[in-house]
Amino acid sequence: MRSRLLVMFLLMTGAAWSADWEFDRVVHAVEHQYGVGHTHIPLMGVANFFVKVARPGGATGFKLAVFENLDHDRQDFDDLDRFMDGISQGGMHRLLRLHSNDSGEATYIYLGGIGHTTKMLLVTFERHEATVLQVNLNFEALMRMLSDPLKGRRDYCCANGST
Repeated sequence: MRSRLLVMFLLMTGAAWSADWEFDRVVHAVEHQYGVGHTHIPLMGVANFFVKVARPGGATGFKLAVFENLDHDRQDFDDLDRFMDGISQGGMHRLLRLHSNDSGEATYIYLGGIGHTTKMLLVTFERHEATVLQVNLNFEALMRMLSDPLKGRRDYCCANGST
């Protein structure tokens, strides 16, 4: 009996660890590349708990890392693209890559495998800061929102009793 429980525990922790490796990989790479840790955001765990309970817009959880005071003047889009393209090898598929030569900003959006829930990874690089956000989403709610953003928002708001 104990061996079965141990095997179940190891399988569950292994699945949980591998499920968010893209987020962790990007966070660690930014920390290593720029020599700066992500900013601690007070009460982030409480906010994540409320998202898990209330499920706004079909979200079932999120992770957020914000980096400030990055020590560089201009983004090298080729290096960023090469790094971010490595993310798609792990089951994440790029939906959007946007560069701004004027502001030096770059934005990447990736979507995980399709199932009942999916992950969306959003990464933005600005001149002196970066943001990495992973949102776990109900796939049906995501598709409703993408097909008709205003209707999807009204359906969600009305179902929750708000306007």
